[in-house]
Amino acid sequence: MAQVVKFLKENWLWMFSFFTFMGGIFVYLYVQVRALKLGVQALLRAQMIDIYDRYKGEVVPLNMKDNFENLWVQYEKLGKNGVMSSIHAEFMALPTKVMD
Repeated sequence: MAQVVKFLKENWLWMFSFFTFMGGIFVYLYVQVRALKLGVQALLRAQMIDIYDRYKGEVVPLNMKDNFENLWVQYEKLGKNGVMSSIHAEFMALPTKVMD
């Protein structure tokens, strides 16, 4: 036990520096991952709104509904969908046509 205390007394500065450095890395990675998540979410939202605006009030090709649904599934996994839930429901209720 005495050796551990002696070691800690002699090496506290570099240990503190190491843990501070690692904490900084974790904060940096958290900020980067959060920014990527929010960026992807914004791109998915913009794409879905664009598709919705293009086809609202019209007959939607089946492949566009499939594409929209795929975007929605990925968007929903990112969380906090708010207004997009109603846009998704409205879009999926539009009539569908099968493309030849």
